[in-house]
Amino acid sequence: MVKSVTIIHCWSAPRSRSTALMYAFDSRPDCVCIDEPLYRRWLMTNSHKFDRPYKDMLLEHPVEKLALSKRIRGAIDLMGDIEKGVVFLKHMAKHEGEFDFDRNCEVGGIVESYEGVSIQHRHLLLVRDPASIVCSWSAASANHSGVAEETNLEEVGIVQLMSIYSKVQSMQLEESFPAVVLDSDQLAECPNNTLSSLCTELGISYEEGQMMTWEAGAKSCDGPWAKYWYNNVHNSKGWNEQTIGSSRSYRVVPQSLVPILRASLPSYEFLNKLSCGKSAEIVVSGVTFEDPRNENILCWIGTPSKGSLVPRDLARISPFDSAVQGGDAVWEGLRIYSGKILSLERHLRRLFKSARAMDFKNMHTKDQVIDAIFRTLAANGMRDSAHIRLTLTRGQKITSSMNPNFNVYGTTLIVLAEWKPTEGATTYDNRKGVSLITATNRRNPPSCVDSKIHHNNLINNILPKIQANLAGAADAIMLDLDGFVSETNATNLFIVDGGTLITPHADHCLPGITRETIILLGHEIGVPVVERRVSLAEFHAADECFTTGTMGELTPVTMIDGRVIGTGAVGIITQSLQKIYKTLPDREGWYTQLPDFS
Repeated sequence: MVKSVTIIHCWSAPRSRSTALMYAFDSRPDCVCIDEPLYRRWLMTNSHKFDRPYKDMLLEHPVEKLALSKRIRGAIDLMGDIEKGVVFLKHMAKHEGEFDFDRNCEVGGIVESYEGVSIQHRHLLLVRDPASIVCSWSAASANHSGVAEETNLEEVGIVQLMSIYSKVQSMQLEESFPAVVLDSDQLAECPNNTLSSLCTELGISYEEGQMMTWEAGAKSCDGPWAKYWYNNVHNSKGWNEQTIGSSRSYRVVPQSLVPILRASLPSYEFLNKLSCGKSAEIVVSGVTFEDPRNENILCWIGTPSKGSLVPRDLARISPFDSAVQGGDAVWEGLRIYSGKILSLERHLRRLFKSARAMDFKNMHTKDQVIDAIFRTLAANGMRDSAHIRLTLTRGQKITSSMNPNFNVYGTTLIVLAEWKPTEGATTYDNRKGVSLITATNRRNPPSCVDSKIHHNNLINNILPKIQANLAGAADAIMLDLDGFVSETNATNLFIVDGGTLITPHADHCLPGITRETIILLGHEIGVPVVERRVSLAEFHAADECFTTGTMGELTPVTMIDGRVIGTGAVGIITQSLQKIYKTLPDREGWYTQLPDFS
C-alpha cells in the first residue's frame, strides 16, 4: 500500500504564533514537525549582517547540517505504518532565498524519490499585522545583535511572504497547489474553527479540538535556538493561553521602524484578504451584494496630481481628509445607459458650482474628472446598468481641523461605479410604486445649510431615512420650517392635481437634475407645470405622486402616511413621463457617449 504524505511548508514572520502552530501540528499523531530547516543555511549566507548567541552551535549542529530531503525522509520514517501522514516544516519568510520553489528543496539540493510514498507539497503563509510585529520587536532585543536588526524589512517578513505567494502561484510543477494563507490574529481569536478551515484547505483531516492543546515545556521538534526565543510558547498549554500572543499589550512603535511598517502594509492587506476561513466582514446577516460583480469593482481615488484605480476592499481616503473630518465634500450621482452617461454636463456643472460655493482650492479640472470617470467605467467594463457616486472633497489636511487653511494637497476625487439597476434592493419599485411617511425632522433652510450646494453633510437626510426604515416605508417626506413639503430624504417630489404637474420650489430642496428634466418633459408632452409651495394635505389628496432622482429615475408613490394616493395605482401622467424619460439616452443633447474600451 502506498503511504500518502502531505508536506506543509509554513512560511511566517518571526514571532510566537508560528511556533504555536508548529506545536499544534506536533500534537497530531500523524504529524512530524521540523523547525526552521533552512535557518543554518540562511545564517551562513548572512553571517556578516547578523549575529546570534547560538550561532557557532547552530553552524556545527549535526542534524542542522543535513540536507532538507534527508530530514524529510527521516520524518517520514518516524511515521511508521501510518497510511496518511503530515510533515510540518516551519520556515521563516526571510529564509525564502534558500528554497527552490520549483523543485521543493533547498537551493542546489537533491530531490529524492520516496519509494512507496505519495508526496504532496503545500505552502502555507502565516501572516500577521506588521504593526504588531514591529511593536513587539523590542521584546526580544537581547537576542538581536546584528547591525541590520533595527531597520531590516527582511526581518519583518511581510514583503517576503508576498514574494513567496508569487512564486508558489507561478510554480510550473505538474502537481502544484495554490498557496494557503492564514491570518494569525484570526487563529489566536478563533483557533478551533480556524484550524478546521486550515486543514480543509490543506486537504488533511481534522478532529474537533485535536490541535488545540499541547504539553508545556520544550518539544522534541524544537530547533537548537528554542531556549532563546520560545519561552512564551513553552509556558503555554494551548491556543486558549494568552501567553502565545493573544493578550493585549500596548507598545510604542519606534519612529525608525515606521518606514518598515509603511512598506509592509500593502502586502499584508493583500494577503490577509485571502486568509482561509475568513468571510467578508458583513456584520448584518442576510445582506449581500445585489450584483455579485460589485464585490470586485475598482474605484478611482486621487488628487489633481495623482489618482489611481483601487479594488474596493483596498479603497480608502486619509483620516485627515476633509470628508472624514467634517463632511466637507460635494457629490453627484450619474447613470450609464447603453454606452452613454445621461446628463453628464449638467451634473458636472452643479458639482463645480457646489465646489465654488464651498470655496474649494486646488481643484481637479473638468477634464480630469471626465477622464477619471471614463477610466473607472472602462476598468470595470461598465457600459450599461451602472451608477456612479462621484465625490469631490476639499482634500487632505495637514493636521486634524475644520479650518480649510490646513488643506494643502488639493481636492480628493472619488469615482465609485457600481452595477446597479434602476429598480432593485438599493433603489425603488418603479412599476408598482412605493409608500412614504412624513419625517419629524425638517429640511435645512438656506439660512442654515443651503440645499443648492450638493454637499456631503447628510445627517439631515439620514435621520428621516432611519424613520422610514423603521416604519417600513421607502423614504420619508421632509417639510420645510413652515410646514410645506420640501422633498424626501433622497429625492425630489411631484404631484398631479387636476392634470397639472406640481412640484415644490427649490428654495428648501435640492434643485435636482432629474427634477429639472421632468419639468422640461412635462412641458414637452403638454402638461402644465407649476413650481410653488405645496402643503402636505395637497400631497395626501393628490391624483398622482412620484419621486425623481438619478438613481431611481421616476418612482410612483401610491401611499403617504397610510393614505392611498389617487386610485392606488400608477397614474397616467406618471406613466407617460416614465416612458419619455426612457428615451433620453437616445436623444441628442442629453447624453455623453463613452469611448470604446479596449
